[in-house]
Amino acid sequence: MNKDHVRPFPISAAVITVSSSRVPDTDTSGATIKKLLAGQDIPVGYYAIIPDRIDAIRDALFAALKTTNCIIINGGTGLTFDDCTIEAVSPLLDKKMDGFGELFRMKSLDQIGTSSMLSRAIAGIISGKAVFCIPGSTPAVTLATTELILPEITHILSHANR
Repeated sequence: MNKDHVRPFPISAAVITVSSSRVPDTDTSGATIKKLLAGQDIPVGYYAIIPDRIDAIRDALFAALKTTNCIIINGGTGLTFDDCTIEAVSPLLDKKMDGFGELFRMKSLDQIGTSSMLSRAIAGIISGKAVFCIPGSTPAVTLATTELILPEITHILSHANR
């Protein structure tokens, strides 16, 4: 990474879990993301568990965008009838980071094999803020957060706010 393109940037994160069955005590994926962010001294300014509904996902995203600049939405990115995270978020992105989904699926191949093609993980920018939509399994959120989001978030926000 060219360090000239990266400048110090205060980061505040949001963690949104999309699930019709999880509650705070059973949201291991949300807890994992929050722990990984805390390990990098990134405060979590917004946390919610919401049902698999486009309106609920967008409401939580809009609330998170008011106070945070790194929004990680986990869950609802697959192919089942109720998976609608991508449909809720994708039309709202000002710019898409196609490489995020491509790299996530490539890295997932080592963990889960060819079923990684079922993931529709995406990322992009809304009003200078980074939004990541990742699968809701704990191994998937660990992979995305540690190997893709945390190493690049300052770089992403630096470019998104030039």
